[in-house]
Amino acid sequence: MKKFILAIDQGTTSSRAILFDHQGKYTYSAQREVQCIYPNEGWVEEDPIELWVSVVDVVNEVLIKAGATWDDVDSIGITNQRETTIVWDKKTGKPIYNAIVWQSRQSLEICEKLMDKKPFIHAKTGLLINPYFSASKIRWILDNVGGAQEKANRGELLFGTVDTWLIYKMTNGKTFATDSTNASRTMLYNIFDLKWDDELLKLFNIPKSMLPEVKYSIDDYGISSYFSDKVHIYGVAGDQQASLFGHTCFEPGESKNTYGTGCFMLMNIGDKPILSSKGLLTTIAWSSPKGVKYAFEGSVFIGGSAIQWLRDGLKIIKDAPDSEVVASKCEDSGGVYLVPAFVGLGTPYWDDEVRGSVFGITRATTKYQLVRATLEGIAFQVKDVFDVMKQESNIKIKSLQVDGGATANSILMQFQSDICRIEIKKPEVVETTALGVAFLAGLKSGYFKNVDEVYEAHKYQAHYKPKMLARVASDKCRGWSKAVAAARTFRND
Repeated sequence: MKKFILAIDQGTTSSRAILFDHQGKYTYSAQREVQCIYPNEGWVEEDPIELWVSVVDVVNEVLIKAGATWDDVDSIGITNQRETTIVWDKKTGKPIYNAIVWQSRQSLEICEKLMDKKPFIHAKTGLLINPYFSASKIRWILDNVGGAQEKANRGELLFGTVDTWLIYKMTNGKTFATDSTNASRTMLYNIFDLKWDDELLKLFNIPKSMLPEVKYSIDDYGISSYFSDKVHIYGVAGDQQASLFGHTCFEPGESKNTYGTGCFMLMNIGDKPILSSKGLLTTIAWSSPKGVKYAFEGSVFIGGSAIQWLRDGLKIIKDAPDSEVVASKCEDSGGVYLVPAFVGLGTPYWDDEVRGSVFGITRATTKYQLVRATLEGIAFQVKDVFDVMKQESNIKIKSLQVDGGATANSILMQFQSDICRIEIKKPEVVETTALGVAFLAGLKSGYFKNVDEVYEAHKYQAHYKPKMLARVASDKCRGWSKAVAAARTFRND
């Protein structure tokens, strides 16, 4: 049997290639930064050619590091930054514009004109109309690149999220496809009917000929002939869904939270989509010939970036790990609440106008308590998402698995367990996004015989169980609710 699965993780700020073995262990890796372009305020773009070149570089480097050849690689899995939009010429294979990154707000005006269609769009896609998703980005490119609409109408242009672009390049143009998780983030895919939606395409005036074939997350995407004449691409998923699979959240109620710059929580809700009335997104978790699994998704805008603020803005810690050391100097936050709404609040509030606030400061408040209150503010926001997921799904959340840089902070993890009243599980392999597509690809190829083998490969390095008295945790959560209400009342007009 071949030695490795190759996982390609193309993210917003870097591309990585990671080799995993039969135990699901992270063996070798390579990474390249990619540059974001900011043509105007609120616009975020990237060069699609640079994205592709960075992937070529890291794939070659990781094989060199491992002393491996393509004969050692069983198959390839691809995970990617979601919603980022690329349009290219079908004949030349060249992009007609930069990749418009998921964060970019340049198509806001297009979305604002369609706000009356919000219920219509939500009922089909599970999404809230927002420039975050791909549909308005495609429309912006067709509106702003000379001759683009006419070319699209003639079937001369192709659209893809980053996975589609990489698959197209890796197969030398033979495969033009995406998987259902990425399709479900375009705002053009009907998650009930599992197909591109003609009414949505008409609403955004996007020709169907531009769109890729939608395949299962576990599927054959063809031979990666750019690299090898033997190795197939067998697994594809958007980054957050790949992380959910990497955490082996295979049953309804199993959830994961990623503590990155922001926080993304996904919960498996089973094989039927549930639409949220409280600001959760409904998305496809993964798909295979055996069926489709769905997930709720909630977003916290400010997670690890609050710790960066303590370091770079206030300069009261030296580095991110120092936040745990400083916070450990006090028993609790001393009644201080920090609402880290530096760019507004996400799920379940969706309030873009609220700003960061601090409450409960006295003459005796120390920097140690302020640091601790910042860590707690991250955890409280995650709990807000957690609570809404419980209410909307009516499914008991069995556990919360975690990944991301801030999981190294044991004070944060313990407090998260205390206020959510649930066990927090931190895996041995923290690269769960790449691991997820390695599992997907390996299940298709037979590298992993079945899901039981995947479970066996997934182990934990730390468990956190509630230690705080339930009454104390409840009091703290009530204080947080008051702080959020007060912060939302204030408007800096």
